[in-house]
This record gives sequence, C-alpha cells and structure tokens, in this order.
Amino acid sequence: MPKDQFKTRLEIAKKRISKKNLHNKNDNPSSIGTAFKLSTELVAAVAVGTIIGFIFDKTFGTKPWFILIFFFVGVVAGITNVIRSAKNMQK
Repeated sequence: MPKDQFKTRLEIAKKRISKKNLHNKNDNPSSIGTAFKLSTELVAAVAVGTIIGFIFDKTFGTKPWFILIFFFVGVVAGITNVIRSAKNMQK
C-alpha cells in the first residue's frame, strides 16, 4: 500500500471518528448538567412566585396571604416544569 494512500485513509477515518464523538456529545448531556437544569427550574419558579406574592402584599397591604398563595403556585409551576422537562429528556 503506498504511503499517500495510507495517509488519505487515515485522515478520512479520523474525520469520521471526530464527527461521531461530536454527535454523541450533543445528544447526551451530563447527568450533573441535567440535575442542575431541573433544580434551577424548580427554584426559579418558587422564587418568582414568592416575589410576585411579596409585591402584591406590599401593594395591597395583605401581608402574608399573597406570599403564601404565590409560593404554592410557584411550587406547582416548578414541579410541572420539572416533570415536563424530564419527559422531554426521555424521548
């Protein structure tokens, strides 16, 4: 086998392997990244709900009620987002 032909075949094989590795990295995010994403979605929904409740309580003078209501709305929204994201990851 000539030396030039070997180099050409080697380069083609390297390109195929690098394309496969790049493709696999995009399809399978790390488990730490996935856990961070899900926990961030839950915490963000609860925080946003609580902040909205705090603003409404300050505006209307109903100190604990809107904070409590929107806290639980945030928890429900966060859990719903986590479940939806988990289902999308399974596909």
